[in-house]
Amino acid sequence: MSLYNLSLAGIEIGFATSLIVSLLLVLTTRWHGRYSLDATRGVQKFHITPTPRIGGAAIMTGLWLALGVLPQAQRDLLLPVLLASLPAFVFGLAEDLTRTVSVRTRLLATIGSGVVCWLLTDVTLQHTGLPLLDGMLGWLPFSVLFTAFAVGGVANAVNIIDGFNGLASGTVIIGLGTLGLIALGAGDIHLAQLCFVICAVTAGFFVVNFPLGKLFLGDGGAYLLGFLLAWLSVMLVYRNPSVSAWAPLLACAYPVFETVFTIMRRLWCRRHPGHPDSWHLHSLVKTAITARYLRMLPPPLRNAFVSPVSWGIALVPAALAVNYAGDPEVLVQGALASFALYLGVYALVVLAWRARRHHAPIVMPNATSPQAAAVAVKPAAVKPLINTGSNGQSATSGLVAARIANPSGANQPGTLADHGHKQAAPVLARRRM
Repeated sequence: MSLYNLSLAGIEIGFATSLIVSLLLVLTTRWHGRYSLDATRGVQKFHITPTPRIGGAAIMTGLWLALGVLPQAQRDLLLPVLLASLPAFVFGLAEDLTRTVSVRTRLLATIGSGVVCWLLTDVTLQHTGLPLLDGMLGWLPFSVLFTAFAVGGVANAVNIIDGFNGLASGTVIIGLGTLGLIALGAGDIHLAQLCFVICAVTAGFFVVNFPLGKLFLGDGGAYLLGFLLAWLSVMLVYRNPSVSAWAPLLACAYPVFETVFTIMRRLWCRRHPGHPDSWHLHSLVKTAITARYLRMLPPPLRNAFVSPVSWGIALVPAALAVNYAGDPEVLVQGALASFALYLGVYALVVLAWRARRHHAPIVMPNATSPQAAAVAVKPAAVKPLINTGSNGQSATSGLVAARIANPSGANQPGTLADHGHKQAAPVLARRRM
């Protein structure tokens, strides 16, 4: 089956709608900004200008309008999935607007979306290639709960990596494109069409989000896209038995790797797995690489340059999934190799962070006289990125507040310790005793 045989109406309408609604949300910020603006204070905040975080509304609007122009067979596939995604989207959007919905509540809502989707489609995971697990999946209640939990986990993983311009949406586009190509190779033209339509809708938002970050995905958008990515993965295996369950896992590999490693890292350091920190790979790339070597760029562009590093890691397992979708042995080896690649990149970035920490900038005196100019120049202490106290809460950056108060300087190159956050040594550098 060729890409040329796909209907373009849904792709065009979905992309255009998502793009237009995204632009409208940016242009009308003064009306909804009281509720939708994402503040610049927090452990995982790297932007310096309050930005709307309701991009998920644009994506949801694009999906519903694209649904109306799809062929009937594809409409029958997409409609129940969109209906089932509403709990995940609504609870995520509520958090974007109120900041009062807990992570547990959002996760449970997404798992609930998985159960609702089973009720509407009768689709569950039935085989994984692991004999013991496959035997348990033969019992319907376990299969439903396992599928819903897996879908909720992937959706939460997408939310975890949503930290920089284009990172989450670009990763989802890679994942959905991978699923679409696999479905196309298996002859499932309708599922392939759905994957490419959702890619197009996501791309409409992506144009506004990357590289300048005028609109953020938000929890509503992250949980929505994560749910769609996960459920289409389940549908791919369910509808095409020749496709190994490891293939869609590799399509979702980067957010899954990030989440699994984050849980392991926090447990090793005797911290709660759900406690937020800024030691995700994308956060370290920002503080150790782009903040040091791209200081000449405006802050939004420095943030945007983090995403291509993560996309590169996501593309490796995605390429393996497309080329070896029916070969579980190769896919298992590819999953292990891809995770090793992720760990290797993480280790290199930590080394770069250490090197940056030991290169303090030279602060020149503000000399107004020969006597002042003769004052000895001494290195300035590098301000770490995160100051985590005994209660785990981060200190607010004075530099961030200063930049917001002075928008004219918002796009000026920052100092070596970008944004002035305080940061301790990487949590893997030593185990807390």
